Amino acid sequence: MNTVHFIVPAGIDDPNRPSGGNAYDCRVARGLAAAGWTVHLHEVPGSWPSPDRRSLRALAAAVGEIPDRAVVLFDGLVASPAPEVLSSEARRLRLVVLVHMPLGQSEPGRAAREREGTVLSAAAAVVTTSAWARRALLTLYSLPGERVQVAEPGADPAELSRGTTSAGALLSVAAVISGKGHDLLVDALEMLVDRRWHCLCVGSLDCDPAFASSLRRRVVGGGMDGRVRFAGPQTGRDLARSYAASDVLVLPSRAETYGMVVTEALACGLPVVAAEVGGVPEALGYGSDGYRPGLLVAPDDPAALRDALRAWLEDADLRRRLRRAAHERRASLPTWSTTASVMAGVLSGAAA
Repeated sequence: MNTVHFIVPAGIDDPNRPSGGNAYDCRVARGLAAAGWTVHLHEVPGSWPSPDRRSLRALAAAVGEIPDRAVVLFDGLVASPAPEVLSSEARRLRLVVLVHMPLGQSEPGRAAREREGTVLSAAAAVVTTSAWARRALLTLYSLPGERVQVAEPGADPAELSRGTTSAGALLSVAAVISGKGHDLLVDALEMLVDRRWHCLCVGSLDCDPAFASSLRRRVVGGGMDGRVRFAGPQTGRDLARSYAASDVLVLPSRAETYGMVVTEALACGLPVVAAEVGGVPEALGYGSDGYRPGLLVAPDDPAALRDALRAWLEDADLRRRLRRAAHERRASLPTWSTTASVMAGVLSGAAA
């Protein structure tokens, strides 16, 4: 029987801390089990991806209990910053590292790159969630191309969004942190206060409370109280209802490896307005006629985001084209069973 030990940060199934990486880990674990794998899930507490000594000791203890020659799949948030733990273990274990976001891209300084490079060089295989991330790793580190594979996130089937007659129901789904660009969204909306819209921001307010508080003050000060609402994290039916009641997803992130919320929105037939960063163009894709189901804008540019949102709100023909492309893209979205199948192939190769 195929067996894998999966090392992940503690709390990946915590509904108060939803994230694309956590959702991906949970779905891959379930998908491997459904495909006949025995999956031993090891949740490691700690301050990942910036571990302190206690975090590293917890990781060393978890890995030390795994039998020799076992296949071990590591979430990169745990693996990449911990070469002092994993480099020696690579001699007795078959290590596979799942990189959600290359630390060499997301953390400044040579030290982060060196730590991640050491870990990835010691691994039997590396998995990324987008072709963009694969290219980034091959650029950052001298890794053999055949050892770095892509397992694109899947998307669950969903009912089509009802939408609104005004087309002004804007939706943001992301933890309220600087990296997701909520400040850029508020900047853009302040320049559109004379248009008809309201914006629901779904995502944790606890990751950076000071940033979230500053946004709320800006919303009130800009006369948008009641038009911009911060609802906190949502999952399951609550999140599905938010998608169903919206007209367009807005994702002005400063960095994204893939952007799973993009395909979640497309599964509901929702067009997307997003910053052109990382793997977002891959997730957005194209409709069957080659037309994108959304608008990509320059990152960190509130004026560009304003212009795209204004075009969405004012141009009925544009909205029809984008909605048609979103419905077409909906039919070609990847599935989680495919994600699990790709991962199973990588793990089998590492075992061999």
